[in-house]
Amino acid sequence: MDKVIIYYHKETDTIDIWFGNPEDEYICEEAGEGIILKKNKDGKVIGIEKLYVSKTLGLKQPLPVEVVVT
Repeated sequence: MDKVIIYYHKETDTIDIWFGNPEDEYICEEAGEGIILKKNKDGKVIGIEKLYVSKTLGLKQPLPVEVVVT
C-alpha cells in the first residue's frame, strides 16, 4: 500500500492508522498506553489503533466529526 489511511471512529473514540492493507490484519497485540498493533500473518505491523483519543487529547467529549483521510 502506497498510502496511509486514517479512520476516526466516533462511537468508540478510537483512531486506526493503516500503512498496510487492512484486509491483511491477522492478529492484534496490545503495546500499552491504549496502543494496539495490528499485524499480518508474517508478524509485520501494518496498522496501529489508538484507544481513548479524546481522553488522550484532553477533550471532554469525542471529536465532533468522523474523519477518513486517504
